[in-house]
Amino acid sequence: MLEQIRHWIDQRRAGTRGAYDPEHLPSPRAAGDQALSDCRLVVLDLETTGLHPGKDQVIAIGAVAITGSVIHLEDQFDLILRRPELDISETVLIHGIGPEALTRGHETEDALVHLLEWMNGDPILAYHSAFDQKFLEKTLRQTLGYTQSHTWIDVADLLPAFFPDAKPGGRGLDNWADFFGLEVSERHHAAADALATAELTLIALNKAQKNDVSTLGELTNKLHYYRRLKRMQRF
Repeated sequence: MLEQIRHWIDQRRAGTRGAYDPEHLPSPRAAGDQALSDCRLVVLDLETTGLHPGKDQVIAIGAVAITGSVIHLEDQFDLILRRPELDISETVLIHGIGPEALTRGHETEDALVHLLEWMNGDPILAYHSAFDQKFLEKTLRQTLGYTQSHTWIDVADLLPAFFPDAKPGGRGLDNWADFFGLEVSERHHAAADALATAELTLIALNKAQKNDVSTLGELTNKLHYYRRLKRMQRF
């Protein structure tokens, strides 16, 4: 997949794919009657220069697609952005992306256009998705002027919603991975974290379908109910 991404970017730079045209990008799909058993879902993770969307920036994007309840490793997205001007001194020990990698990365506009085309408007899942959503939407808006709203699903809510009696020892990705006995190959690497999140997503989707939740719309309704119940329990 990485070679396909590079080939796409080379074509665009050579002018064989034409300039970026926001009118011809795929439109986001709302959650509706798409069957969980065969719809395509995008599981995404970002690496950033910090935790604050207002001042920090995206430096790497990793994602993998789930189709037909299967993770397709040939259907992945994994790019470091070319952002040599950024100060990563405070976070390089976390994500391992240094100045040289940011100098050799892919042009941000090229990478984002290809990401949107690759996602094809499909729903996006992420662990603690509000973080990734804020960063990605800001980057798309500032770089491309892109403001369309995608369907986002938080895997950090998906798991306790369908496993209410589980005691993973915390709300982190590592806690749930350990609870289910999953091995995470490399933490704080966007593509590896996306794959780990996709594996947890499959576990949750399998449980959802056993509980007669069969469509994407039913899944998002279940999450809305879970969040409302959680808010009520605070009082």
